[in-house]
Amino acid sequence: MAKTFGLGRGLDALIPRSAPATDIPEIPLERIGRNPHQPRSRFDDAETAELAASITLHGVLQPIVVRATAAGGYELIAGERRLRAARVAGLTHIPAVVRESADGEQLELALVENLQRQDLNAIEEAGAYRELIDRFELSHEEVAQKVGKSRVAISNALRLLELSPETREAIADGRISEGHGRALAALTVPELQHAALAIVIERHLSVRQTEELVRRRRDSTGSRRAGPISGDLADLESQLRGLLATRVGIVRTRRGGRLVIDFYSDEELDRLHAIIARGVGGGA
Repeated sequence: MAKTFGLGRGLDALIPRSAPATDIPEIPLERIGRNPHQPRSRFDDAETAELAASITLHGVLQPIVVRATAAGGYELIAGERRLRAARVAGLTHIPAVVRESADGEQLELALVENLQRQDLNAIEEAGAYRELIDRFELSHEEVAQKVGKSRVAISNALRLLELSPETREAIADGRISEGHGRALAALTVPELQHAALAIVIERHLSVRQTEELVRRRRDSTGSRRAGPISGDLADLESQLRGLLATRVGIVRTRRGGRLVIDFYSDEELDRLHAIIARGVGGGA
């Protein structure tokens, strides 16, 4: 049975509120290593500089949480942003609560701290859930109970990890939302998903508009072909989809065949015409 670490208590379980500030030791920054299970991979330099300025004026108001290592140093459990800002501020020591923590608890505590502060982007959050599931053999329901969310929310988050690298990067960068990502996940052909992503970003489509775009592209997929095509033609279809950023179909007939290129608006037709015209002109 999976061990339960009591994430519902959150940071209250890490830092005893009754402890006076004078009882919290200060540890040399050089002896503190980062948390290898830190789910957050992106740290905003401007936010770190702002926090460093606050630390310079007021000090570190909330201690970080660490655990002792066998080598005589410390490993961070929670508070990496404060630790980074303290280094930027030029501090040599930082107040820290020292706890005993197994690897599993360390990962979960780092996750809950970031979730409580809403510091994780959707991809980082999904990656942390995946690590909990894979490393500790937890079900979606068990992860949901530990982080105080519904099982459906966990499952929806994990689906984002099935997106193409470009789409995941767009979510992490904030160019599209998690809702956009869930809509694009319905396009399982990488070329189609990449093409739809480009349209969503270029036209600033809403989530509802993205869902409609995806629906139209899914409806058109495979609907025009009576039988299979050769591997060479399938490769050519894939290349044309990547070149034109839309659905392309090659249909074989007794006398030759048809090349069918989908478009979904007058603006997209103009875009396709420009691409084809450039190709024709370039080859003249």
